Amino acid sequence: MNDPVSTEKPVVLVVDDTPENLALMSALLRDEYVVRVANSGERALRLAQDKPPDLILLDVMMPGMDGYEVLRQLQAAPSTRGIPVVFLTARGDVEDEKRGLELGAVDYIAKPISPPIVMARVRSHLALKASADFLRDKAAYLESEVERRTREVVAIQDVTIMAMASLAETRDSDTGNHIRRTQHYVRALALALRGHPRFAGQLDEHAIDHRSAVPLGAAARHRQGRHPRPHPAQARPPDPR
Repeated sequence: MNDPVSTEKPVVLVVDDTPENLALMSALLRDEYVVRVANSGERALRLAQDKPPDLILLDVMMPGMDGYEVLRQLQAAPSTRGIPVVFLTARGDVEDEKRGLELGAVDYIAKPISPPIVMARVRSHLALKASADFLRDKAAYLESEVERRTREVVAIQDVTIMAMASLAETRDSDTGNHIRRTQHYVRALALALRGHPRFAGQLDEHAIDHRSAVPLGAAARHRQGRHPRPHPAQARPPDPR
């Protein structure tokens, strides 16, 4: 899992078609972050897909592909959908901000920029992303751990059922044979149903083994209610009295 407090510098991708703006933002951010720059929307998409940054500062008004289209394509790709995007724009129209936020931008920074405001916003959104990444990784770890423990429980259950069947077979051959037949019938049925489109996604080899074992245990428990023939070692001679 990723530690929310990392010793590596976060990566910030700055996208602007004006070289002066790229130089200004790079100089402002480079002491605290790894700064990558792109002078067009197309290049920004290539850089983001090649190695996703932690944050993107994106100019809205660019020739060719504008910031809205860049954001739309970032949101459409699974590998870049989770990158927070902050728009840099000289346009202060409410409708423009609304459009960007609806597309998935997390914030707006007005041009000309205020360095303290830029640094505060960048730190805030990077901290939020680090926390979100940590929680997502932790959730994935817990999910895999639950799956692993579940497999262990199923394996223990299967071993227990097999032991019950073997014990029943030792004490009473009729019961043992009945349990074995039940297991083979269920497995044969599951193998036959695996070719049916309705069950193909559910009946892999592990699922078939598990489903074969469940009736085995049910049969064993059912037969336990009967009075098995005594084991030869347990048989006693009749009382002569």
